[in-house]
Amino acid sequence: MDPQRRTALVSVGAAAALIVLKLGAGLASHSLGLVSEAAHSGTDLIAALLTFFAVGVAVRPADVAHQYGHGKAEHLSALAEAAILSLVSVFIAWRAITHLVGSRETSVEATWYALTVIGVVILLDLSRTIVSRRASRRYASAALSANALHFGSDLAGSGAVLIGLLFVRAGYARADSAAALFVAVLVLLAAARLMKRNVDVLMDRAPADAEAAARAAIAHIEPAVTLDRLRMRQAGARQFADVVITVPPGAAVGQGHAAADRVEAALHDALPGSDVVVHVEPAHDEEAIRDRAHAAALGVPSVREVHNVSVLYVGRRTEVSLHLKLPGELTLEEAHEVATQVERAIREAAPEVDSVQTHLEPLAEASEGRRVADDTAERDLVMRIVRDITGQDARELRFLQTEDGLVAHLTLGLAGGSRLSDAHAQASEIEEQIRRARPEISDVVVHTEP
Repeated sequence: MDPQRRTALVSVGAAAALIVLKLGAGLASHSLGLVSEAAHSGTDLIAALLTFFAVGVAVRPADVAHQYGHGKAEHLSALAEAAILSLVSVFIAWRAITHLVGSRETSVEATWYALTVIGVVILLDLSRTIVSRRASRRYASAALSANALHFGSDLAGSGAVLIGLLFVRAGYARADSAAALFVAVLVLLAAARLMKRNVDVLMDRAPADAEAAARAAIAHIEPAVTLDRLRMRQAGARQFADVVITVPPGAAVGQGHAAADRVEAALHDALPGSDVVVHVEPAHDEEAIRDRAHAAALGVPSVREVHNVSVLYVGRRTEVSLHLKLPGELTLEEAHEVATQVERAIREAAPEVDSVQTHLEPLAEASEGRRVADDTAERDLVMRIVRDITGQDARELRFLQTEDGLVAHLTLGLAGGSRLSDAHAQASEIEEQIRRARPEISDVVVHTEP
């Protein structure tokens, strides 16, 4: 038998002995305090039995049906114990209150054997509390920790009952009921703490201390790795860590594997016995994501043009937005279906993308254009705006009359060393000023060249 089950089995024997002692003395002396303590020990007997069987289940290795092991059996056991403690405590409190308010008579006798029994019980409670607490720390066992809490509450309750019996001997008959009420409240508080702790584990609440230790261990890895995500959960004494790290896009498979090994080793040192799964992903490369998104969108039927592809990082999320030009004769429903296909294609081509936003535009239909017979006024205006912004005349300027209105085509000659962003900014400023000065010009097409 392993040490954990042996400790639990000893607790079963101790709880049974305490029931016999408390119940016998309580019935003989009519002490509600001792009877309530016997009921408390009865719950401890049930708890110890649950612990004995739960620990036996929890140490079983993982199998096909329970691939993460059986560690949560301890927490289910502890939760059941807490529920039993709560029910018994409510009953004890009700009986004690009826005695204290006088609706039920009390005939307690603080006999010498009742005091002797409670003294022996205190010694047993003290010894079992110490043993269970040490065992729970050594094996990090939730079930054994619950046992230690039960015996600790027994110890406090037994002390209260002893004080109550001493007051009974001094002539205060209701002191025994007051002690019983104190025991009930004590047990309810202990049960509430026990429930919260084990519900947190069963609901996979992230263990704060373990997570902090894991993050600190990863932060001190040399050479450094980039942590993208860390998720943790607990089952019994074991911690489970799900880690995602990123490596440069050009890193070899062996380099990624070596980084994962370093993370696993660091977490095993920080959290002995933990189960660690490390997933390696290439670091987000904005240009690569944009290229893949652009190619994926163009591969969808009915998409005629893709432009303004943007990649945004919002927290840990990667979002892509783009403009799609579709045939103008499509209905809105048909265009929406094309956009849905584009979003699906981008996610398949770039799995790291979390969200895709599309802006739909109709493809301009082909139309005839003709030169303007007299464009002197418009030409003088445009040339002046170009000179003000660039310091020189446009290399080429022509106006076409289309079905949509007047369109200006101009070519700018800029220094070959100019940055593309600066050239675009100048072209945009020229376009904006032309539109502001001549609203009747429907479109301005600016071409830049060295």
